[in-house]
Amino acid sequence: MVWYIVKLLILLPLIAAMIWGSLRMAQKLQKKFMANGNGRSVKLVETLMLSPTQKLLVIEFHGREILVSTGRQGMTRLAEAPARVNLPEDDFEETFREGPDFAQTLRRIDK
Repeated sequence: MVWYIVKLLILLPLIAAMIWGSLRMAQKLQKKFMANGNGRSVKLVETLMLSPTQKLLVIEFHGREILVSTGRQGMTRLAEAPARVNLPEDDFEETFREGPDFAQTLRRIDK
């Protein structure tokens, strides 16, 4: 009986460590192989749940953004537009700071 408990105390943490290690390795490999710019021509830009059975999706495909509705009946293309140009983060922050800040907006609303 003592030998069984000793084996259990040794093997149980070993098995748990092997499971944890394999999950970490799978996670790292998934990030490596599923990175953006992997030669894929389709990219999911944004999703919005309208109801439990309906979603709106924005899909980027060859420089075009396509608005798609999905539901129980299937997928329907709603609109199509040229892809938006992503601004660098520095430009975005400067543009965002040009407008009134949140405290000024609240002061105007309270008046």
